[in-house]
Amino acid sequence: MAAAKARVGYAAMLERFAPAEAVQLAVDAEDAGFDGIMADDHFQPWTPHQGQAGFVWNVMTAMAERTRGGVGVGATCPSFRWHPAVVAQAAATLESMYPGRHWLGIGSGEAISEHVVGGYWPEAPQRIARMFEAIEIIQKLFSGRDVRHDGRFFTLERTRLWTRPATPPPIYVATSGPVTARRAGAACDGIITVATSREKVAALFGRFDEGARSAGKDPDTLAKVVQVHLSWAPDEDEAAAQAVREWPNGAMRFSKADVRSPHDIEQMARLVRPEHFQGQLLISADPDEHRREIQRYLDAGATHVYLHNVGTDQRAWLKVFGREVLPRLSP
Repeated sequence: MAAAKARVGYAAMLERFAPAEAVQLAVDAEDAGFDGIMADDHFQPWTPHQGQAGFVWNVMTAMAERTRGGVGVGATCPSFRWHPAVVAQAAATLESMYPGRHWLGIGSGEAISEHVVGGYWPEAPQRIARMFEAIEIIQKLFSGRDVRHDGRFFTLERTRLWTRPATPPPIYVATSGPVTARRAGAACDGIITVATSREKVAALFGRFDEGARSAGKDPDTLAKVVQVHLSWAPDEDEAAAQAVREWPNGAMRFSKADVRSPHDIEQMARLVRPEHFQGQLLISADPDEHRREIQRYLDAGATHVYLHNVGTDQRAWLKVFGREVLPRLSP
């Protein structure tokens, strides 16, 4: 009997790579041994230098057509640019086309992508309340029944999803907050968080488990996803330089949810130095050091880890990690 493999997928950064390139990189990642694709929903990149923001649903469809593993959006915000009914339709259609392969990551939104439609940008508690009301609408539509909704934030006239998969895609909530994590455990099928430290991630998973048990669910049946940002290059100095150049937002230890423009992030990035990434993002030319870092999150209970290397030479990184890192991870 074959030994179980750690589930480590590829984080396709649509804010950094043009759509066709992102699709090919997803194919290359699968060929290198990565398990599944995560793609974020951005209307703008974090910095002008990153330079892209492809429409995630188009790109995910192309990725699903050319790969065999899971494909998920981690995450989209069904509260500002999108009405939750539109997100439900998009996810149901993708899962109908590629059964058993799509998961739907939901977040409370960031101004850099959501404020572009010109609406009021509320404080975090209201954004979270909007998110959970949106999830309620999506879950109702996934049921296949006729649905109407007249809530605090959203209205839905009586309708249904006419194109539906046999089984709806699971819904994961993206959060780094313990209160939201507990609520996600009660309401949804999984949680997504960004790697910070093993201790913080384990504590967040613990709150998620509490929420699941409060709703009579077995936490061991639910997904716990960690997105790991890292900087690997064959040369240590280049690994440090590319972190500052390509992903300075990863060094910023404050919430960026209220920042509205990539040009604002660019100004803040002038202050970023390699040492500012300490505890936020591992910079190293040693694949084994990255392996140990990834293993910490698997040991903390992650069911799936998605990796994003901030370097521009994605193919060299995919080959090295596919050969030297992935086979040596344990679930």
